[in-house]
Amino acid sequence: MSDSGAPDGLDLRPLSARSVVLSLLLGTHPPELPARDLVRLVEGFDVGASTVRAALSRMAAAGDLRRTDTGYRLSERLLERQRRQDEALRPHTRAWNGDWETLVITATGRGPAARAELRTGLSALRLAELREGVWLRPANLDRPLPAGLDGVAERLVSRPEAPARELAARLWPLGEWADTARALLARVHRARRPADRLTAFAAVVRHLLADPVLPAELLPADWPGTALRDAYARYQREQSGQVRAHGTRT
Repeated sequence: MSDSGAPDGLDLRPLSARSVVLSLLLGTHPPELPARDLVRLVEGFDVGASTVRAALSRMAAAGDLRRTDTGYRLSERLLERQRRQDEALRPHTRAWNGDWETLVITATGRGPAARAELRTGLSALRLAELREGVWLRPANLDRPLPAGLDGVAERLVSRPEAPARELAARLWPLGEWADTARALLARVHRARRPADRLTAFAAVVRHLLADPVLPAELLPADWPGTALRDAYARYQREQSGQVRAHGTRT
């Protein structure tokens, strides 16, 4: 049954067998499980064993998973997704001194697909677009920018004249993000069935990927980002325990 039209405004649809498999492996370190354990774990989320096995075969054929001697492992492409997810859950920050990372796009003649890919990549780096071709964010993230950006953009450090809190509010929909985060916290606290909890926490991960991770002084009062991360961390520890328990029974 879909959660469309739920009172909290969240539209959380039940996860497919593929999404359940990916959610489990993305949260497992290293992201590899014996086939039998993986089938048993996914069955716990209301997915039949035959459906799981068919999904695993399709995912291996599509390059999402790599077969190993004993089971399945995330492909190299999805290992990068796991890295981004891990960073979203535990972002590396540093004290903010008022500087802003600024990228000015200098490349010309790029096609629509290349421009869309660049925009997606910059958004994933938690940069926001001030105007076309000008991306920035407070310089409080301790992470390198991809070397490939040097060929398409000029990197600068700036200190805008606009008040920093006002600029942040223009660049990111902070109130909307916080409202959704609070609704997700309420949803995960009342979810009881394993499948419902996994669906809710998968939505939590997606939402954390969109958290701008701003300095505390630029955030609205009662920002729920830390509470949402803490809730997922507890769930991840619980799921890791389930994975280890299945391993000991094998």
